[in-house]
Amino acid sequence: MSESNNPPARTARAGRGPGRPPKIDRAAIARAAGEIPLSDLTLRRVAERLGVSVPSLYHYVRGRDDLLRLAAEQSVTRLTLPVDGGQHWAVWFQEWALYIKEAFVRDPGLFAQYVNGAIGFEVMAEPVNTALGVCLRQGFTPGEAQRAYDLVSECALGAAITWLRERDLPFEPELRRVVARGDRDLPHLELLAATPGALEPMPFTEQIHTVLAGIAVRRGEDWAEISVLLAAASND
Repeated sequence: MSESNNPPARTARAGRGPGRPPKIDRAAIARAAGEIPLSDLTLRRVAERLGVSVPSLYHYVRGRDDLLRLAAEQSVTRLTLPVDGGQHWAVWFQEWALYIKEAFVRDPGLFAQYVNGAIGFEVMAEPVNTALGVCLRQGFTPGEAQRAYDLVSECALGAAITWLRERDLPFEPELRRVVARGDRDLPHLELLAATPGALEPMPFTEQIHTVLAGIAVRRGEDWAEISVLLAAASND
């Protein structure tokens, strides 16, 4: 006699019943896409990660551009935003500027999606709201707060562009190559190339401090005191 009259249990595949296709939706696709560098992102790679076919993704995304948008938004939401901990407005903006620059330098594909409008305001609403709160608490008008946020963000984005371009096409050797050809009258560039230390880039902290100094001076605040706060925050 057999040990049991019960039929043998069927072994289900991990996470779902036997033969049942994996459950996907836009949120699951976004999470999977966000785990892949944007420069390597394809529908096939997302489908493989989710264990589905490429055609099945088209029920939820319109194509690669839509997939890139989802991935970019997912990447942004996973980043740790500077928080309002009661710090001086300039200290918060310094944190924000460093955050923005590093985020885009770390993932150039994210920057491309931002420029193309793939990262909408809904994703950026939280940091903008935080920036406004920090500034309004310290005497800014809403318009002043928004303009300060825009100025600092634009400085950080510009620094990210410069860093990425410098990585791929360094300025100094290009300058020296053009000057060395001697086929154009470029006396000021020649002077620049011949001046020791003139081509050393300004550190990003100095760039953002210059921007913050301008905001502080326009507000009638003591920049020297703010500079001490920023230096202390940078060393934490």
